[in-house]
Amino acid sequence: MVTRTNVSHGKTIKRWCDSCGTLILGTKCSICHSVPKEFEINSPGDIRPCMDAGYSTLVCLFQKNFGSSSIIDRRMVFFNKIPGEDRTDEVIANGNVISVLRYDVKQNELVMELKQAGAELLSEEAKKNIITLGNVTGHLKGKNISGSEISSVTGDFEKGDPLIIKKGGKTGHGIALVNSNDIKTSEKAVKIRDISVPSGIILSPTSGRDTFVNANVSYLKEIESSAANEIRSYVKQRREKVTVSFSGGKDSLAALGVTLKAVNDAELIFVNTGIEFPETVSYVKKAAKTFGLRLHEASAGNSFWNNVDIFGPPAKDFRWCCKVCKLGPVTELISERFPKGTITIEGNRALESFARSNIGFVSKNPFVPNQISLDPIRKWTASDVWGYIWWKRYIYNPLYENDMERIGCYLCASCLSSEWNTTKRTHPEMYGKWDTYLKKYAKERGLTEEYVNMGFWRWKILPPKMIKLAEEMKMAVKPKAKGEMSVKMLKGASPCAAGGYSMEAIVTIPRSRPFSATEDALRTIGDVRYSDEFETALLRTKKGTAKLFGGGQVSVVSENAKDAEHLFERSVKALLRSQLCTLCGICAKKCQHNAIKIDKGLKVNADKCNSCGKCESSCMVIHYYDKMMQLGNHY
Repeated sequence: MVTRTNVSHGKTIKRWCDSCGTLILGTKCSICHSVPKEFEINSPGDIRPCMDAGYSTLVCLFQKNFGSSSIIDRRMVFFNKIPGEDRTDEVIANGNVISVLRYDVKQNELVMELKQAGAELLSEEAKKNIITLGNVTGHLKGKNISGSEISSVTGDFEKGDPLIIKKGGKTGHGIALVNSNDIKTSEKAVKIRDISVPSGIILSPTSGRDTFVNANVSYLKEIESSAANEIRSYVKQRREKVTVSFSGGKDSLAALGVTLKAVNDAELIFVNTGIEFPETVSYVKKAAKTFGLRLHEASAGNSFWNNVDIFGPPAKDFRWCCKVCKLGPVTELISERFPKGTITIEGNRALESFARSNIGFVSKNPFVPNQISLDPIRKWTASDVWGYIWWKRYIYNPLYENDMERIGCYLCASCLSSEWNTTKRTHPEMYGKWDTYLKKYAKERGLTEEYVNMGFWRWKILPPKMIKLAEEMKMAVKPKAKGEMSVKMLKGASPCAAGGYSMEAIVTIPRSRPFSATEDALRTIGDVRYSDEFETALLRTKKGTAKLFGGGQVSVVSENAKDAEHLFERSVKALLRSQLCTLCGICAKKCQHNAIKIDKGLKVNADKCNSCGKCESSCMVIHYYDKMMQLGNHY
């Protein structure tokens, strides 16, 4: 890849052809063959083209604030996601970062902040939001200016609006600290962000998607060939069927494209989570027909709605829905239709998230047996993906033109408040169903209105940026929810009078199944004796014993404190697993001894089970044990 990063400044170097007016992905423009100029954007630099609705939004904001959108009219515009409390994108046009598009959570709307390059390009075209300074002296960057130092004001604006600032031969940008009507009399009227002598930035010629593709065609051919060769080299040594994980998103479409270049008989796997956008389901079926490929659909049905009352709303740090609605169905599908296993091509990219930043070409998901995953486009940027799709003239999910950066389940906790606001506009019935559920959930548990209105439901543990936002708005961010699962310690690991170490606690969890289900879950740890009359389960292992009672009491005895703590945790996890089993069946597929069956819950064959405990690693309930049992600073 040709992208370079200036690590010391957190900047990434990109390239732009001033002659053709577009981003250059490689080292040379394929139209005019010139060497493009370099410019900086913030890291990690997963730059993406501005789609139809996003472009319309920018035009409206430029017109609203400055009375002119000439610097982006009929020109290629790109977005680059940067850190912020919600959506925050650098806006790139004319080979420069001209502004920042930001979703203001407090105002519940998109706002624009002008950058220096944008101010220079707009200075002669703008018809409003212009401030001309008088005889101000000294260093001006970052300075607050009083109304007495302003010689003229053009246009009406409000506090917080972006401004173009002029002084002599210099141009800059800033923020209005008061409304335009009050600016002359205010001690602090304008905040100057930056101001300097114009650097000679020029407007690019008009351009579009075809220009972008044609300018990068050599590069696009190169990355396609590299990805296809990587796939071809791996699969020729294997006998498993090649499949493509086709979600209906842009990345899976690009992954499909390079797979078709390498393999002749690939098939598609689509996981219908039951909470997909209808456009996505229709698109996947249409694409399969267009490409002439067999489509395998793994359906989760109503799994999400059947489990949401038990686990509560999913969160960025509590994605139980992925295990239930995706991994469970796809594990079942692969077991039934690809008993010899499958090599699945996926569209994961390193720049998508921190969690994927170190992904390699080959991987295996511990939750999905019999599947090897390949990630041939892991090093691609979003612009690489879109350039490739447009070059190949593939049909793509129409939802992208609604300015959606990513497309997944419509109520995904990973979506931003700005994206959720878009769903409210484009899919009001779907939005209304989830919004109604969230408000009911919050009311029943004594949570504040902000839990829903400010999107706090999207975290189990609020990140610093959201805590800061809540504090700024004087909101209660950590109320105690009623009826949550918890562990109340009565006695930590301490010496026992009878010898060894013991622990005791009261565990509060919902009873969705008879307490006898605990017997099966505990059997994966050791030998179990169960009394239905007294609702008591006795667990014996080499490390100690545990007693679990129907009333929630759990007591453990072991030779030392460390073993007591370990056995206590595994016992509580088994209790949780017995009551909250989602019936996904992943553990049954993972068990090499065929000791597990799913029949209205977890069933373990004592004659086959050797209590190895390996099935625990595939259980979603155990995976999120800390989050579910409130062992952290939860909302």
